[in-house]
Amino acid sequence: MVILHVVAPCDVGGLERVVQLLAREQASAGHQVHVAAILTTGSTTAHPFFAPLAETGVVTHAIVPGPRGYRRERHAVAALCGLLRPAVVHTHGYRPDVLDSGVARRAGCHVVTTVHGFTGGDWKNRVYEWLQCRSYPDFDAVVAVSRALRARLVGAGVPAERIHVVPNAWREADAGLDREAARHALGLPPAGIVVGWVGRVSHEKGADVLIDALGRLEDVPLVASIIGDGPARRRLEERAGRLRLDGRVRWHGSVPGAAALFRAFDVFVLSSRTEGSPIVVFEAMAAGVPIIATSVGGVPDMLSPHEAVLVPPEHPAALAAAIRAASSSPAAMQVRALHARERLGRDFGPERWAARYEAIYRGVGAAAPATVSA
Repeated sequence: MVILHVVAPCDVGGLERVVQLLAREQASAGHQVHVAAILTTGSTTAHPFFAPLAETGVVTHAIVPGPRGYRRERHAVAALCGLLRPAVVHTHGYRPDVLDSGVARRAGCHVVTTVHGFTGGDWKNRVYEWLQCRSYPDFDAVVAVSRALRARLVGAGVPAERIHVVPNAWREADAGLDREAARHALGLPPAGIVVGWVGRVSHEKGADVLIDALGRLEDVPLVASIIGDGPARRRLEERAGRLRLDGRVRWHGSVPGAAALFRAFDVFVLSSRTEGSPIVVFEAMAAGVPIIATSVGGVPDMLSPHEAVLVPPEHPAALAAAIRAASSSPAAMQVRALHARERLGRDFGPERWAARYEAIYRGVGAAAPATVSA
């Protein structure tokens, strides 16, 4: 079948990784796959989102509508629908969900979306998410990446029979660097305990919770390695200074290919306030790194207490206690890490995942496309 994905990608992120993997798997299965990327800057093929799709059989289309170029964007999507006549248009993220899904419906296409998660945040972002939820009843199918997201969608009025829970998947890549090489690449000391954190440095990802937890661990000889950037970084650097954590927190900023560096960590921490089905957890599982994670969103669907230490969100004391226990019982944490890696291969392979999406596509194809409500 002909499949058109529509996404407004950032340079890097979990949503982008999911779209790339799904498109590649679908192309490998013999489908004709196109990915239209709505770019808010002037860059086109140089955008980092396109690189993993090169030479995979996926056809990419860069749409650069310009500032407030919503009409141009919708015309471009409509033109692609008319040219390709896709069996399914699959949108990802609030902008394509709200702006472009109606265009595809008017072109007579079946429309599917994947809900990757909600971040909350400021009033503007909450308005976007409200509009996004309002659009979902018009979709032929809505895929939630966790059971928690499904419950939220049902509460928002999305018909339960249109919602499918499909957790994200992982394809094993290169093994990555070993411990010594990864620490050298990050400028970390070769010995000692390193607590790793990887993600966007923003409120919903909870890096501040880790900083506050570190303030309770003055007696534990460790270094925190924070990979990522975002709007909260400067404020958190100042907070770390007030907590006298200078020298104990290394701020690396955005690091290309960070997945190859996870073996630098003795333990990986996910301190998020909200999540969908986070790819960064798969990266830690694949590297065999012990995991401490907040029990939010789809995380409990990915990890049980048998495979990781789960703590409540926004609870620095609980996170500090878990890090302290991990530093004093590394053997027990390694056992959990081994179980997590085994589960990764058993439960989150990409072939079955892509087949579930294909079944959803074929299911909506057997029915008339959803009508346009506005």
